[in-house]
Amino acid sequence: MERELERALKCLRDGRFVLLYDYDDRERETDMVIASQFVTPDAVRTMRKKAGGLICTTASHEIGEKLQLPFLADVLSDSSKSYPILDRLAPNDIPYDTKSAFSITINHRKTFTGITDNDRAMTTREFANLAKAALLEDSERARRDFGRDFRSPGHVHLLKASRQLLVTRKGHTELSTALLALSGLTPTATICEMMGDDGNALSKEKAKSYARRNDLCFLEGSDVIEGWKTLETLK
Repeated sequence: MERELERALKCLRDGRFVLLYDYDDRERETDMVIASQFVTPDAVRTMRKKAGGLICTTASHEIGEKLQLPFLADVLSDSSKSYPILDRLAPNDIPYDTKSAFSITINHRKTFTGITDNDRAMTTREFANLAKAALLEDSERARRDFGRDFRSPGHVHLLKASRQLLVTRKGHTELSTALLALSGLTPTATICEMMGDDGNALSKEKAKSYARRNDLCFLEGSDVIEGWKTLETLK
C-alpha cells in the first residue's frame, strides 16, 4: 500500500482528487479529498454532484491557532449563558468521536452570495493562500489579514484539526490534513463525503469501483496513519 500512498501524494500535488475512507469502526465513509490551494469551480462542482455530502475545508492545528479559529462546539458552549438551549445541544453523544472538528464558516469578501461554485472556489483558494502565509508570518499579521479578507458566517465550512495530528483524533479532518502535510503542500484539504443513491453513505466497495472507473487513488485511514508514523520516525 506504500506505492498507493505515494501515488496519492502525487495526485494531490497535481491538483487531482484522492478518495479517502476512514475506518470500518468509525464513520465508514469515503471522502473526496483535494488540496485546497488547487480548488477550482470545476472541483466544487464535482464534489457537489459526484460526492454530494458537505463540502468542508480543513486547517492544521497550527494554522487554526495562528488565525484564532475556534471549535464551534466551544463557541456554542461559551454562548450558553445567553442561550441555555445550547447546553442541551452539546455534541457529547457522537458514537464515533469525542468532539466535532467544525469551526466557523467563511466567505471571501470579494464573493457575492458565497454559495456558487465560483464563490466557494475563490473562498477556498484564498483561505489556502492565507494559511500558507500565516505559517510564515507572526500571528497578529495573519489575523489582521484574515479579518480584512474574509467574513463570517459564510458558505465554506472550516474544520480545525486536533493539536496532535492523528494521535488524539483520527477523523477525516486529521487524515486529509496529514495527507496534505505528507505531500509537502499547505496543510489544508477540501473534502466532501460521498453519498449513495440509497440514502446512506456510499459503500466502500462502490467507492473503490468509482475510483477504478475514474483512475483515482483510493486510500484507507490506516494507510495514512502508517505513512504518518514513518514520517514521525524519520524526524
